[in-house]
Amino acid sequence: MSIPEEIDFEVDVDDLTPLVESTKQLGPPSLVVDDLYITYRVFGGKRVGNGSGTPPNLLKRVLSRGRAHVGGLTQVEAVQGISFVARHGESIGIVGTNGSGKSTLMRAIAGLIPPTKGSVYVAGDPSLLGVNAVLMGSLTGERNIMIGALALGLSPDEVREKFDDIVEFSGIGDAVYLPMKAYSSGMSARLRFAISAAAVPDVLMIDEALATGDAAFRRKSKDRIDAIRDQAGTVFLVSHSLATVESICSRTLWINRGKLVMDGPSAEVCAAYKAFVKAQDGKP
Repeated sequence: MSIPEEIDFEVDVDDLTPLVESTKQLGPPSLVVDDLYITYRVFGGKRVGNGSGTPPNLLKRVLSRGRAHVGGLTQVEAVQGISFVARHGESIGIVGTNGSGKSTLMRAIAGLIPPTKGSVYVAGDPSLLGVNAVLMGSLTGERNIMIGALALGLSPDEVREKFDDIVEFSGIGDAVYLPMKAYSSGMSARLRFAISAAAVPDVLMIDEALATGDAAFRRKSKDRIDAIRDQAGTVFLVSHSLATVESICSRTLWINRGKLVMDGPSAEVCAAYKAFVKAQDGKP
């Protein structure tokens, strides 16, 4: 099993400042995940081969078009019995290989996916920021800033007051007046983060949204995350970059195949996860 694209252990390590542990005591629980299960049900299964050992002729292919999928039900257990408690003022990293259930867990916490079993309790309103978050491509960045910030609970006057700061933080300049569909993935990701960081959500979940920024943007993002945490918010960071996780998060959850493998200090969990990935990849 080779997964070299899964993780970047050495991403701009020199550009990431070490995490300085806060002496401020953590607040009361902001999030409780209790024995959470998320199961997807996939209907239909794709037929493999035609059963005869010989390729079907053109007529059979035409007649069978539209019937490539046959009946059946497949269940995918994306999250299996995960439990943990997060507190106000805490920053928590989430690591795991692709398909381990990290993003599904974040979507469940955000209330976008109903639990199959178990419960999620959130004190306040969670905000999910991810590279796959959908903005309106036909609208300008300016209009998306207004829509996104209003969705986070800011008033129109507050959005107008923060507009210049959002644009400056994102670094997209005059492109803010162009349709979003003209943006690169990096520009879109930076604007998404800037919009989300304009408010101070009770629980901010960042799903790989820092991966497309340069070193300067990551430093600004880290400062903003620290400010949210200092204002008693809770921050979750999903990332394949262990250097980024260790520089931002004091605690890390390692998820594998939908299960919580380890929950503890970031340095310890990231070291164990790094050893696991290297062993899976057959490296010494």
